[in-house]
Amino acid sequence: MMHMTFYWGRQVTLLFDFWRTDSWPSYALTLLACFLFSAFYQYLEDRRVRLNRIAVGQKPAIADVETPLLQRKVVGKFSAARIAGTALFGINSGVGYLLMLAIMSFNGGVFLAVVVGLMIGYLVFRSESDDVTLVVDNPCACA
Repeated sequence: MMHMTFYWGRQVTLLFDFWRTDSWPSYALTLLACFLFSAFYQYLEDRRVRLNRIAVGQKPAIADVETPLLQRKVVGKFSAARIAGTALFGINSGVGYLLMLAIMSFNGGVFLAVVVGLMIGYLVFRSESDDVTLVVDNPCACA
């Protein structure tokens, strides 16, 4: 049965019919997987942003704040860095949408595991001083 409101049970079907939990250990492993997958999402986002900075020849974040409209392009349109950035964007988008679908199981534990995983992933991978740069290339929260 598909839930349409949040529930707090250990029996959950997550993403696929074969991923069902029926015991506390399987539920705990599922929550751990959701947590790690969420932290991995933040890691991928960090790698993608750093690769994007390299691909456009961006200087450190302080220079961006001082001269936000002056960027010089170092690489061509179809360079290896841009292709890698595109691949990372696709993978990151896929991971983000899978996390969204996991939350749509409406299990409270899965929701908390994903949110805490995103928080810890942000703390570990993305909360540096060079995160001052404004990145506005995608308004979608999942990508």
